Amino acid sequence: MTHTISVSGSVLTKHYVSWSRNEPGREWAALTLLSEATPDLVPHPLSRTRAPSLTMTTLPGEPLTAPLRLPQLTALGDAIETLWSIPPSSLPAIDLTALVSRTRAGLTTLQDGDGVIARAASAWLNNEPPDLTAVPDPVVAHGDPNLANYLWDGTRVRIVDFEDAGLGDRTVELANLVEHLSGRGTDWTPLVRRFAPDPARFHAARSLWAGFWLTLIGPGGPSAHRNPPGTAEAQAERVLTLVAG
Repeated sequence: MTHTISVSGSVLTKHYVSWSRNEPGREWAALTLLSEATPDLVPHPLSRTRAPSLTMTTLPGEPLTAPLRLPQLTALGDAIETLWSIPPSSLPAIDLTALVSRTRAGLTTLQDGDGVIARAASAWLNNEPPDLTAVPDPVVAHGDPNLANYLWDGTRVRIVDFEDAGLGDRTVELANLVEHLSGRGTDWTPLVRRFAPDPARFHAARSLWAGFWLTLIGPGGPSAHRNPPGTAEAQAERVLTLVAG
């Protein structure tokens, strides 16, 4: 956990308890840029302290949950399209090199185990996705596409939680959303068709994120305890399918 939250009326304050990746600075920079460019898509930042904490406005809506219905998927696509229309040059870059290195290291550990998880880790390492660290199509990367960070009011979607935001790659960000564990059961086909990523690059990015998730929820991973039994094995099967494809 990186923060706690308190709400008073229409004002929300996020109190950070850890910030190893400069989460407060990233969130403040992203909210400042986005709220000026697209009012009502994201919280409006009000103040920050050295504690550190950020104060911002609240937004209407309830968190999305999978599986998404088509109207929700369309509204989510509208929100993402608006987000990606804003020039990201003022934001710090997403460290894709660190993401790849972390994934490789985690899977190297997992391949020493037994069963489908070890097989998936070995398969990924033996067929590591092509280099994705270049950013040919820069966008504002949300960085944490957990469906809980997209608020649905019955008509439109708004976006919260920008502590991992930065300048990122459009295709890698789309893959991050599609492969996020919170979206399981959703048919992402309409959204993927809408943004029409390069198929080879998109597949490579999906494989990267699938491997990353396996490192989080596999044995010894930081999120292993948060998921029901069988989740890691199901993710391993997903990795094997992507690697084979």
